[in-house]
Amino acid sequence: MKLLTDIVARHKRGDKTGIYAVCSAHPYVLKAAIGFAREQQTPLLVEATSNQVDQFGGYTGMTPADFRDFLWQLADDNHFARENLILGGDHLGPNRWQNEAADEAMLKADELIRTYVAAGFKKIHLDCSMSCAGDPVPLTDDIVAQRAARLAAIAEETCQQCFGTRDLVYVIGTEVPVPGGAHEELSELAVTTPNAAEATLLAHQHAFSQQNLADIWPRIIGLVVQPGVEFDHVNVIDYRPEKARELSNMVTHHEHLVFEAHSTDYQMPAALSQLVDDHFAILKVGPGLTFALREALYALAAIEDELIAPAERSSLRQVTEDVMLKKPGYWQSYYTGDQQTQYIARSYSYSDRIRYYWPDNAISAAVDCLLENLTKTPVPLPLISQYLPLQYPQVRDGHITAAPEDLIIAHIQTVLRHYHNACR
Repeated sequence: MKLLTDIVARHKRGDKTGIYAVCSAHPYVLKAAIGFAREQQTPLLVEATSNQVDQFGGYTGMTPADFRDFLWQLADDNHFARENLILGGDHLGPNRWQNEAADEAMLKADELIRTYVAAGFKKIHLDCSMSCAGDPVPLTDDIVAQRAARLAAIAEETCQQCFGTRDLVYVIGTEVPVPGGAHEELSELAVTTPNAAEATLLAHQHAFSQQNLADIWPRIIGLVVQPGVEFDHVNVIDYRPEKARELSNMVTHHEHLVFEAHSTDYQMPAALSQLVDDHFAILKVGPGLTFALREALYALAAIEDELIAPAERSSLRQVTEDVMLKKPGYWQSYYTGDQQTQYIARSYSYSDRIRYYWPDNAISAAVDCLLENLTKTPVPLPLISQYLPLQYPQVRDGHITAAPEDLIIAHIQTVLRHYHNACR
């Protein structure tokens, strides 16, 4: 995947450039990302996780081929060239099947990799760090690397069979805590040590050689480590470059390698730029984008309350709260505390468990009603200033219209712009 290897090569030459990865399946988030990339004339990296998308449909109901077609259609509809759209698979391994024996879980992981690669995903994060039923906890570096090499061999074979070439790029390693934000409240994180990072690399290099894959090592472009960034429900642990200095220096000794930083959501713009400067040149963002989506939708719901008669309102916030209480599976094990604390978390938590509920039929219908109401009844400028102040100047100067969808897209793009600026 030349678009990615070129970015990494430029960074290694000292350009301090990088790329961000959009980790979301929400149509508004993806439309915002595609539109922003088109405007900035940059490639766009979109990643699906092994939870979202798998051979059985994942929680989105989409296989890798379905997700690819969905993205391609969005790209076509928004006049974005498909060749500038990079598809990545995140945490690909036995993650979805940890409660099964390792042999069974790895057979499913084999098929997971096949379906991702056959669908045209070119950036593959091999992550076999999780223990399966009967495994030691934690796994040794050697076991993790051997399983990752097994999946890499399948990926290479599938790529050759489907496309007549082997042009995949890989990311290895994993971060702590688990992806998607921590369950518990956090105060500080241990940064990955250089020795631990080197041990991960050595174990994988040895395992790849055993699978006769030594020639693909230059296409291992990323190593996932913990730079000391994370978020929980109400707190963000900000990047402190002095704590990651030794780790940052370590990667300069590897010709083709940069770090990939997960859970960078909610970092301040200066911290994002500093991460790229310190060789965390691939920045992952997911919940931060759907958090912005929720902000925009709830702001529009507040505007609707000002403009629309009660009987005709979408009642989006109440509908969403009712559905989340009726179907607590996606948030209940995350949000603890008393009723008021849980109520606030359901809507406003940084971990953004609400993102799993937007496809619900009742919530989707409420969103449609909200947008229809604010299309039929134009939003006055003073209300945009009150509830969406970041978009108010954009409407005033004619960069966007006051149409509700434009306001949503523009609000999501405020987050994307921080990442774009950091990666330039």
